Amino acid sequence: MPKMKTKSGAKKRFSLTASGKIKRKHAYKSHILTKKAKKRKRNLTKTTHVHKSDENNIKRMLCL
Repeated sequence: MPKMKTKSGAKKRFSLTASGKIKRKHAYKSHILTKKAKKRKRNLTKTTHVHKSDENNIKRMLCL
């Protein structure tokens, strides 16, 4: 049977931490930034973890 291929979109968007959690970036930071507050834009810059209910799907896409 051939090897499983990693989804290239998921490969670009997610990364694994040392403890096995999945890191992601926030959405809504690419355009129409003038109406968003400085605090909101600053908080969208930081990374966060994927929700536990989505972890299995993302791990499957990353072939982990």
